[in-house]
Order: sequence, then structure tokens, then C-alpha cells
Amino acid sequence: MQEPIWTKSFIGISMTQFMVFMIYYTFLTTLPIYVIQDLGGSEAQGGLIVTTMLVSAILIRPFSAKILDKIGKKRGLIISVALFTVTSFVYIGVESFIPLLIVRFVHGLTFSVATTATGAIAADVIPPARRGAGLGYFAMAMNLAVVAGPFIGLTVLQFGTFSLLFLIMSVLMVIGLIFAVVVHVPADLEQAHAFAPNKLTLTDLIEPKALPIAIISSLVALVYASVISFISVYADAIGLAATASYFFLVFAVVMICTRPFFGRTFDTKGPNYVIVPCLFIFAVGLIVLGFTSTASMLLLSAGLIGLGYGTLLPSFQTMAIQTTHHTRSGQATATFFMLFDGGIALGSFVWGLVVAGFGYQALYTLCGLVVLGIAVLFMWYQKRQEKARVLRKLVQDRDIP
Repeated sequence: MQEPIWTKSFIGISMTQFMVFMIYYTFLTTLPIYVIQDLGGSEAQGGLIVTTMLVSAILIRPFSAKILDKIGKKRGLIISVALFTVTSFVYIGVESFIPLLIVRFVHGLTFSVATTATGAIAADVIPPARRGAGLGYFAMAMNLAVVAGPFIGLTVLQFGTFSLLFLIMSVLMVIGLIFAVVVHVPADLEQAHAFAPNKLTLTDLIEPKALPIAIISSLVALVYASVISFISVYADAIGLAATASYFFLVFAVVMICTRPFFGRTFDTKGPNYVIVPCLFIFAVGLIVLGFTSTASMLLLSAGLIGLGYGTLLPSFQTMAIQTTHHTRSGQATATFFMLFDGGIALGSFVWGLVVAGFGYQALYTLCGLVVLGIAVLFMWYQKRQEKARVLRKLVQDRDIP
């Protein structure tokens, strides 16, 4: 008889993950509007408010696992989620740009440690024999948060104020903290790294073999930042604010429905059969978004972007892990997400400058062309990898007597 995946601890850690990421994506989508409309800021400042949290998360992420080693996973989870919750309440009293930047920076620090803790604990509470399936279910918490956060945020703003939105998100995060409290981490796993050595080397933080594919993924993230950071402001500018809340709903439905097919194709035929078509679909979706003038076009672009980009993130992450030995999967994953988050952070600021100077149509057209360039870069990288594999095989065959 198989051990169950859906235990109290697994449900608790999954719901904690969902709540943290829902608040994250809600603020990522709505705070640029708050900066521009309520605080009188510019598009560039709207992008900076997104970048600030990402930068602080990136700065602390390499050390998050070390922090958990020192204080314990369960304690680290409770402390980080509690601080994340408290910081969420602070938004209610912020009425100017600089204090908001400071709050965002602190929020990023707590977010990075909290999400590192949820991922580590999820792997611990899932039965080892069912870890692949369990982590797949766990990943859905973030996928659903991608939809729920922006949808709830933009819907609330149709009928209420930002103060109401901040209050609702903070209360929901309290529920997330309650779920974190009920999680039980097995004592042997909790103490497994409690006395980790203090010495820290560069290879403890990154996996060099994963760097090339991580760099390519960071370019995709840089482009995706134009969507996650400015879609709400763009939709409002072209008179489609009411449709914007459905953008991410269509995006996620298409992403979730197509992922099983692309996942099987990736496993049976290889990454080229998945990533190259999805990059082209992503590029087309961005160009359609740039020329959007009706609600149907906006939702069509959402479907295309969900189909293209939605498959790229898990595919690139899988490739990053496959570049190295399974004992280095943690470093490969950390390398991947550090660069991916870096791409989002840089893009949120850079694209704000592009919008301020050239407008949204130029922004999304340019992003579409950048993705086509990434497709060419990826194909070149794959050819290099294939040549290296052939060369290694020739050397091995020559060494066989």
C-alpha cells in the first residue's frame, strides 16, 4: 500500500506556499498601478517598486538554506512567514514612494527565506517513493497563485481602494501563517543539517554546469517581466481594465491544460521539440499583445503567452537540473532561480524606461523580437551541446579496447 501524499503537513505547507505566492503576485501586478495612480509616480518608478523586492530576494536567496540549517526548517518557516505577514500589514500605512521601497526590500528578504523553507519542507514531508508526484502537486500551488493573485487584486481594485486590497491580502496571509504552524517536520530531517559547517564556498551557492541554460532562462524572465509588471497598467491605458483581471485566468487555464502534453513530449522527444515552438508562440503572443485594441485580442494574447511561456519555466528548470549529478540538483536549482529572478528584476526596471520613452506597442513588439533572438540562441546552445556529446562518445569509444 502506497504512503499518502496528502497528509496534514503536506496540505499545510502547500497552502502556505499558495498564500505567500498569491500575495507576491498580487502586489507584483497591482503595486505599479498604486505608484502611478495614487502616489503620482512614473512608469519607471512603477517598475522599480517591482525590482526592489526581487533584488532583495535575490541577495538573500543564496544564504536562505544556510539560515535554515542554523535555526531549523520549521522554526525558519514560522519566523519568515510571520515576518512576511507583518510586512504585508505595513503596506496599509505607506503613503509615499521611498517608504514603499523600504517595505518592498524587507518583504523580499522574508519572501526568499519563506519560499526556500516551503520547498525544503515539502520534500521532507512527501514519502520518498512518491516524491516526484508529490512535488508535482506542490508546484501547482505556485501555478494557481499566478492566477489567483492578479485576479483577486485587479478585481478588488474594480470595486475598492488599495487600502482595502492591502487589508484583504494581509488577512489572507494570517491564514497562511496558521497553515505554516500546523506543519510537522520529522525530527530526524529537522536536525539533519542543524550543525552544518560555517565554511561557505562558491560551489555551495551555484552550479557552473547549469549556468548556460540558466542565463538563457534569465533572458526569457527579462521579457516576461514586461507582462507581469505592466499588463494591468497597459490594459487600463487602452480602456480594457475590466478585462485585465481575466488575462491571468486565461493564461493559467491554457498553461495548466497544455502542461501534461508538453511534459510528455519533453520526456519522449527532448527539449528542442518543446522549447523552440514555445519560444515562437511566446513571441507571437507578445506581438499580438502590443497591437491589442479589443478584449478578445487581449485574451488571445493571454492564451498564446500562457501556452508559450507557461511551458518554458519548468522545461528550463528541468534542463538545468539535468546538466549535473543528482547530488547537485539543489545547487542547480538555486543557480536557475537566482538568474531567473534576476531577469525579472532587471526587466521590470528596464521595460519601465522603454514604456516611458516609446510606449506599450513598442515595448511588446520589441519583447517579441527579443524572444525570437532567444530562440536562435537556444538552438545554437543545443547544437554546441550535441557536438560536445558526440565528441565525448568518440573519445569513449576510442578508449574501449
